[in-house]
Amino acid sequence: MLTRRKFIALGAVAGLAACTQPETTIVTRKAPVTPQYPSLPAFYGAITDEPYPIQAIPEGKLAPEYWRREVANPWRDHPRGTIVVDPDAAILHFIETSDRAMRYGVSVGAAGFAWEGTARLQFCRKWPRWKVPETMIARKPELEPYSVANGGMEPGPGNPMGARALYLFQDGIDTLYRVHGDASSQELGRAVSSGCIRMLNQDVIDLHSRAVHGASVIVLPSMQPDRLSGVY
Repeated sequence: MLTRRKFIALGAVAGLAACTQPETTIVTRKAPVTPQYPSLPAFYGAITDEPYPIQAIPEGKLAPEYWRREVANPWRDHPRGTIVVDPDAAILHFIETSDRAMRYGVSVGAAGFAWEGTARLQFCRKWPRWKVPETMIARKPELEPYSVANGGMEPGPGNPMGARALYLFQDGIDTLYRVHGDASSQELGRAVSSGCIRMLNQDVIDLHSRAVHGASVIVLPSMQPDRLSGVY
């Protein structure tokens, strides 16, 4: 039998339960793990015997898969001097022999700006001037002072061509695409440029020393046509 006293007691308990906050589960996010890379090879140190200083690549900032190294030649049918760029892997191979190749990490052209096909290595330049093509000036009018007509940008620090450039032609016509230096370690593996193949200055100097005038430069088609992470 529900007496008045029991009714009042039950009402008090119900009131307390209504005021009690439900238990909540607190979810914490783990801080992102910074990859731990091994120490860089000595050839990624500072270079001081060039016309302009080249800074060392910072430790811990360059993934080993983008380090320069000699590897088994994956393109055995091509003659010595051929350069093959795989934009999706962000890797450039320079064919040394039928068995061996030098491999370099690169950054490649972003979607809408990437170039593919086979070109001829027409010539190379040390510390080249940057002569901005009209198509880029149309997008970025502030680059007009560095146009072809104005003589381009002086070489040296701040020039996005970096320490070396390899110029690509097709049927005797300049494609306006280059393999050149001045990439940062964070850019390697990414699609960031207006079509050119960008390398670390240390690596493009090495590639320049091996380059063969008139050799083929093959840029494979990308299987990721919508890649885009910023255009320089």
